[in-house]
Amino acid sequence: MKKGRRRGLWVVIVGLLLVGLILLFNQPLKHTAIQLLSRHQMTHLTKKQVTINRKANTTFNFKQVKPLGIREITQAATNANQLPTVGKLAVPSVALYLPVIKGLSNQALATGAATMKAKQKMGQGNYALAGHYLVARNQALFAPLERVRLGSSVYLTDLTKIYQYEVIVKKVVNPYATRLINDVPGEELVTLITCADGGVNRLAIQGRLLAIDNATKAKLQLFKP
Repeated sequence: MKKGRRRGLWVVIVGLLLVGLILLFNQPLKHTAIQLLSRHQMTHLTKKQVTINRKANTTFNFKQVKPLGIREITQAATNANQLPTVGKLAVPSVALYLPVIKGLSNQALATGAATMKAKQKMGQGNYALAGHYLVARNQALFAPLERVRLGSSVYLTDLTKIYQYEVIVKKVVNPYATRLINDVPGEELVTLITCADGGVNRLAIQGRLLAIDNATKAKLQLFKP
């Protein structure tokens, strides 16, 4: 299995090196590189890794977040096996499938959905995730969220359980509306945050927990594009 993971990582790195010189000038290729990173994390994640990665020390400093560029993508590829991936996210109605990575590091945000609070747990409180908005021919990272409708389903998994949420809020807010990620007494929520209006504001999607199921092999197919 370790050989397979190393082989998969080298495929990612070699692919990125081939397009590295033109990534700055070609948004579709940047999208392709991010897809490779995301799929690598999604494909190779195990329950054991989730358990280990939950204990990882990482940053939750909003001020350290940088715009998504070649440097962030390259660093994410170089450190792909060290990223503390703790689960998977799926919003099937808009074809969004991403790894969930602990912390707000730039490498995490270049790869998938980043957790926004240190002690948050799936299915409990308000599980908050941030993601970059990257527009290409096929939208990447959290860009598809602009097409989400009220009533749509959002799924999370830690490979042990699958958590289903129903979207109940979709709105554009100012960057300082941090109250949206706070826990709400008596409610289990998921909150997804990305850029809006060219980065001036934020798009917030919020869902209420509907169901928790065992993460069987068959049900985990839900997280495959």
